[in-house]
Amino acid sequence: MGAALLSDHAAEVLIPAAAAVGITFALVQWLLVSLVKLSPADDRPSTSSSSSSCGGENGQPDYLVLEEEEGLDDRAVVLKCAEIQSAISEGATSFLFTEYQYVGVFMVAFAVLVFLFLGSVEGFSTEDQPCTYSKDKVCKPAVANALFSTIAFLLGATTSLVSGFLGMKIATYANARTTLEARKGVGKAFIAAFRSGAVMGFLLAANGLLVLYAAINLFKLYYGDDWEGLFEAITGYGLGGSSMALFGRVGGGIYTKAADVGADLVGKVERNIPEDDPRNPAVIADNVGDNVGDIAGMGSDLFGSYAESSCGALVVASISSFGINHELAAMLYPLLVSSMGIIICLITTLFATDFFEIKSAKDIEPALKRQLTISTSLMTVGIAIVNGLLDAIQLITNRRLFGGGLFFCVTVGLWAGLAIGFVTEYYTSNAYSPVQDVADSCRTGAATNVIFGLALGYNSVVVPIFAIAISIFISFSLAAMYGIAVSALGMLSTIATGLAIDAYGPISDNAGGIAEMAGMNHQVRERTDALDAAGNTTAAIGKGFAIGSAALVSLALFGAFVSRAGILTVDVLTPKVFTGLIVWAMLPYWFSAMTMKSVGSAALKMVEEVRRQFNTITGLMEGTAKPDYATCVKISTDASIREMIPPGALVMLTPLIAGTIFGVETLAGLLAGALVSGVQIAISASNTGGAWDNAKKYIEAGASEHARSLGPKGSDSHNAAVIGDTIGDPLKDTSGPSLNILIKLMAVESLVFAPFFAKHGGLLFKIF
Repeated sequence: MGAALLSDHAAEVLIPAAAAVGITFALVQWLLVSLVKLSPADDRPSTSSSSSSCGGENGQPDYLVLEEEEGLDDRAVVLKCAEIQSAISEGATSFLFTEYQYVGVFMVAFAVLVFLFLGSVEGFSTEDQPCTYSKDKVCKPAVANALFSTIAFLLGATTSLVSGFLGMKIATYANARTTLEARKGVGKAFIAAFRSGAVMGFLLAANGLLVLYAAINLFKLYYGDDWEGLFEAITGYGLGGSSMALFGRVGGGIYTKAADVGADLVGKVERNIPEDDPRNPAVIADNVGDNVGDIAGMGSDLFGSYAESSCGALVVASISSFGINHELAAMLYPLLVSSMGIIICLITTLFATDFFEIKSAKDIEPALKRQLTISTSLMTVGIAIVNGLLDAIQLITNRRLFGGGLFFCVTVGLWAGLAIGFVTEYYTSNAYSPVQDVADSCRTGAATNVIFGLALGYNSVVVPIFAIAISIFISFSLAAMYGIAVSALGMLSTIATGLAIDAYGPISDNAGGIAEMAGMNHQVRERTDALDAAGNTTAAIGKGFAIGSAALVSLALFGAFVSRAGILTVDVLTPKVFTGLIVWAMLPYWFSAMTMKSVGSAALKMVEEVRRQFNTITGLMEGTAKPDYATCVKISTDASIREMIPPGALVMLTPLIAGTIFGVETLAGLLAGALVSGVQIAISASNTGGAWDNAKKYIEAGASEHARSLGPKGSDSHNAAVIGDTIGDPLKDTSGPSLNILIKLMAVESLVFAPFFAKHGGLLFKIF
């Protein structure tokens, strides 16, 4: 690299070293959470410790043990906590194994399609071909690219599934521990939940980086100097990660929202019993859903974003000067940024768990938001360090990009993400006027609540879109499509912290449900409610990050597709492009309709089952009879598996059909239309649902005079808020989050299949 201070060898050492540090830190956090131990059963007196069967190894029961504090819960309550934890863990594991069986069949079938489509570009020739961007050089045959793209696809898909499964296991491991820690104080419970979230965040970020880096080095053994073919094959990694994320998000979202809607409509509105009341037959399914949707699905989603942003930056870089000239350290710039992100997030985590103490409920949300600002500020310095070491002048592809150009590209994405996060918080937190206005509208019933919530969601789109547009303009001006790619990477560079905050929410939600079902005292429930309320807001912030990064990632992948497909310009005034643009801008609406209807169909069956049990099981309302939880779990499982297939097929097949039949120009219009409409619908849906959720919680908490005037629970205003929350559930947890996967997935799929579409696409126009 000439004047570069960081050698290729040093870059190759630093990346796996950072991944190893991330994995080690995750394991340390796991061990700290494990101090609330599981140990073999013995006859302990109930005054000193407590235990519960959790299903240990070799058929022997394990017991959840924690020293009791005087005046708090007795042994029976703690036994109940661990019983519930075991039921939730078993339900979530069972669902994921069932889902992965179906997804595994799809994964193998689609891998075959990848090989057949790409291998047929040159008739499965094994002869070397002239390189696309350097005609004087020879690149590997198309059949080799097909094989390695297929391997990368399977690798990305497997990593995505493992990421989701690990996240679920971590969350179900931590939920009862968080509940029991809440007996000691809100600070102890916060640390347990946040450390558990950090385990997931660092494992996913570090594993994603390590697997991608290992794949690049393994592929280099075959490709050698053919970097163009190597990094085009690597894009299969992003395709695999995102395709699995789609099914995880849609399937998990349908599962959790079917249970949630059934539990809320019958339990809260019709029977006027508390949320997570053990008499409610859907309550276990609801808690399982938090893990398979908001944890496993979200983990796969953000892994997919990371994989696609990295692959997008790498494939664009491979056709630039430092790719063609084989400047390895420069090529690995995206991975070096991610490596620095792991180190920065590690330092940031210590501010939540070690440097500051949570003394009361009001400290929780500021502590979580402080994670975002600290990680963003420190990452800005980290990016400057990486750029300084790489000597940014040597990364210039042309003289429009001065020494600090890449620094500004990455940091504008980083800070745009923070801006989107805080705007999302403003529109979804009940500490601010928009959500309070939605809550106030419940005075006159559910109709006005719905009207105000929809208006809030539409209005919340404005600032995030400006933030995305500004980052696109600055990044493209400085470094063209590569600038946009690394800008997306900047937005995701603090993914470990973002995932920790995201995972914290469902863990806290489960902890509150366990406290309610175990009959813990009111003080413990208040503490878990405070943890959950803060988690709802930060979850909305996480969705904002995911949607914003998806827009940038999709645009970068779109640029790579246009280049790889040999399109000189994308002119929206041509019939082929404009037709694709206007028709397929409809695709996010079609997809949303399918997922919303799926939730509605599943919820209808759940509501009928919950009503049936309340009406037919003698003593259920009195608490003398036990509900049939298993039937409700089965309804959610069957519905989610069945209903996730049509929307998944719609997204996966659309680019293949459009590119094959109509050609690359129409497909370019399709990608642009889906991106523009999809990102705006996603923001609106997520924020509307988040606002309705927190408006309900605002009334339930009754923390201000205004909130108390709308309550209490069971009042007409509260019932109207519950209905709004029920409508918003599929918007914020199923359709909205899935849309960001839709726009990324179609873009990366089009990029992977671009050689085939360029060679054989447009059959309709060739015939006529």
